[in-house]
Amino acid sequence: MSGLGDILVDEDCFDTLVLGIGNLLWADEGFGVRVVEEIHRTHTLPPEVLLMDGGTQGLYLEPYVRRARNLLVFDAIDWGDEPGTLRVVRGEEVPAFMGCRKMSLHQTGFQDVLAAASLMGGGPEDIVLIGVQAVELEDWGGSLRPLIRDRMAPAIDLGLKELARWGRAAERRAVPLDVATGLVGNGFDIESYEAGGASVGAKG
Repeated sequence: MSGLGDILVDEDCFDTLVLGIGNLLWADEGFGVRVVEEIHRTHTLPPEVLLMDGGTQGLYLEPYVRRARNLLVFDAIDWGDEPGTLRVVRGEEVPAFMGCRKMSLHQTGFQDVLAAASLMGGGPEDIVLIGVQAVELEDWGGSLRPLIRDRMAPAIDLGLKELARWGRAAERRAVPLDVATGLVGNGFDIESYEAGGASVGAKG
């Protein structure tokens, strides 16, 4: 999986952070990372936008969140909805939603990131969370369930609308990148991961 050490940041350039968080090794928990992976593969973004695989980095993300004026987060969260339900959560509701039915430590960790950024005198003026209700979370080494993978495209569409609202519109690539050379490397891109035996299961 890619990490913060793989990312070169021009601190004078970006004002908008697009962040996918979650753990690729726990089935649908990897939704947020897979979404930003696909955005990177299919779209180009303005130089003011930083696209990150945040994984489960926790407080290591704080400097990036503090720097961002606009923050768009993709994640899988348990709201008790029907599996596959997408929600768009905004502003002050985001930390509460990320902690209401915690699925893993990364969500509590991200609440801490937002709090730390605020304490340091920064943090986003506008924050949007686009999340999906997971199908399967207890499959170590598994991949996204088919239903959740099908929700990636509509989640991306919702996210691109938010970027456009911020004046940071993305453009579709004429030729998508090869997934193996994309944002998530080291054999953890979705095709290599599943070809290596990751379970996609029969649920959903």
